[in-house]
Amino acid sequence: MTDTKSEILQGTLDLMVLQTLDAMGPLHGYGIARRIEQISDEALQVNQGTIYLCLVRLVQKRWITAAWGTSDNNRRAKFYRLTPAGRARLGSEAASWKRLAGAMATALTATRSEI
Repeated sequence: MTDTKSEILQGTLDLMVLQTLDAMGPLHGYGIARRIEQISDEALQVNQGTIYLCLVRLVQKRWITAAWGTSDNNRRAKFYRLTPAGRARLGSEAASWKRLAGAMATALTATRSEI
């Protein structure tokens, strides 16, 4: 990992995977990882082992489903799709993260007199 890339904070990868599938539709694991890296302007690095553990966990929670298909380069790949339960979870988690991000932004911009 280079100095310009950051590891993804624990607990955020699930949310980013759900959002990616909601925005892009069905994707294979490598495609999901690359999309997360691209959307962050390459600031985030997604470890391939970590993304697949996340995908297994999300399938077990029934927030996504998996089915074999053929990738753009004509290779067999497992494609993941958001479920209705996953879409509902995405909505609640995104709202929670937006509240947290707003609170952090307020805390980080507070002046000495406001603290």
